[in-house]
Amino acid sequence: MALTAYIGLLALIHLRVLLPPELENWTIDVFGFIPKRYDSSLLNLQIPGGAGAKVWSFVTYSLLHANLTHLGFNVLWLLPFGSALARRFGAIRFFVFMAVTAAAGALAHLVTHEHAVAPMIGASASVSGAMAAAIRFAFARGSFLSFSRSDADTAAKVPALPLSRALRDGRVVGFLAVWFGVNIIFGVGAIGVDAETTSVAWQAHIGGFFAGLLLFAVFDPVPRVRSDAADASSRDVSDRV
Repeated sequence: MALTAYIGLLALIHLRVLLPPELENWTIDVFGFIPKRYDSSLLNLQIPGGAGAKVWSFVTYSLLHANLTHLGFNVLWLLPFGSALARRFGAIRFFVFMAVTAAAGALAHLVTHEHAVAPMIGASASVSGAMAAAIRFAFARGSFLSFSRSDADTAAKVPALPLSRALRDGRVVGFLAVWFGVNIIFGVGAIGVDAETTSVAWQAHIGGFFAGLLLFAVFDPVPRVRSDAADASSRDVSDRV
């Protein structure tokens, strides 16, 4: 299963903590996302990784975690939403989607932390993207957060509502409000690491979340419900209540 493979990859990569400290720090510098890499005004600043790291670190940072707690939080958030999304997308689409939302999170972090030297690491931009994509169909009838849930495979394949229609669903709006509140106030994911402090890169969460919400339709292989059909269905349900 794609999600199992993804979590296994995160766990395998986390074994880097067993490396000697200088080598572990090197892997973070080379594969973590460092906004300072893109600061052309500091031509004499030597950051490991060279020009290649300016490209691959948009994704590779998401495969690194500061510690087991950091990794565990991301896996815990990913399990319910990522499982349904992986079943729906299939392995290749799922992996590409996680990479794209990671890149979106890195871009959001770069825009808001233009001169930061501390590497950002953590999968939570991708996890946020997976959560955003999943809520596009999670509350639909028969899906995994509906009151009439089907089996796991069927629940993952229910037609999604158009975004405009989904954003008129009180449950989706409520989920969005809680998610943004939690991430802005507390933050539970991508972490910036330096010698002095540890901070939550919540802007990366939001970048990944918006990417997942907006790009879901690009990746989704399941035909969507037409807006007029969805509205008719809603009226039908209202008539029966």
